[in-house]
Amino acid sequence: MEEILRAENLTKTFKLSKKQQRLEGVSVPLKVAVDNLSFTAYRGEIFGLLGPNGAGKTTTLRMLATLIKPDSGNAFINGKSVVTEEYAVRGGIGFLTSELKLDDFFTPNYLYDFFSELYGVDRVTRDSRKREMFRKFGIDRFAEVKLANLSTGMKQKVSLVVSIVHDPDLIIFDEPTNGLDVLTAKVVTDFLEELKSRGKTIILSTHIFSLVEKLCDRVGIIVNGKLAALDTLGKLTETNSLENTFFNIYNKVTGERI
Repeated sequence: MEEILRAENLTKTFKLSKKQQRLEGVSVPLKVAVDNLSFTAYRGEIFGLLGPNGAGKTTTLRMLATLIKPDSGNAFINGKSVVTEEYAVRGGIGFLTSELKLDDFFTPNYLYDFFSELYGVDRVTRDSRKREMFRKFGIDRFAEVKLANLSTGMKQKVSLVVSIVHDPDLIIFDEPTNGLDVLTAKVVTDFLEELKSRGKTIILSTHIFSLVEKLCDRVGIIVNGKLAALDTLGKLTETNSLENTFFNIYNKVTGERI
């Protein structure tokens, strides 16, 4: 298998305010969000990071997407370091998060052209790809409608197509179906499967068991910033459901009983 991504001992710590310390119930003004996390991802697979809210999934994906730097450790995407070669990395990845806020004043048509120019996509390729993507996601009917007047689902679709205008090899999705209605969620998951069939590598984070079961080839279970388990979906569900497997691991790591 061809390795596309290799994360090596990624670690990230954040400072907590007094208020955050009270909310977290801790006396130390530091939180280790990601703790020595290592994994690999290969061409043409969907790799899932499964964990509860606050487990460190989003922080991990932000480091991979070069939005924040790790305190220690590194990750390599197509052989390029997210720490020292961030600009080269960004040209080969797409990153979609529910926190991506596109300006409501602009239209899908304008945003697609704007981001295509940022990534150096030539006009002929841009126009051809835009027609295909807008038709696939039903954006074509709303191409000249300002984002402020679009539904939440349509905004998510626009965010998705804008994030991959440059047709990247590696696509990183943070909670790809979060907040979507069932119809829009199906469009998105079907598209992820299509991307995989085209040889793209997809890294996604989620807390939804059914999404992992539907899409993922391999799964990393992350608890309190640490990778508690990593295996193929088949191995993780060999003797138990994914949900039961997850909670067995979670209880063992945290000492809780859920």
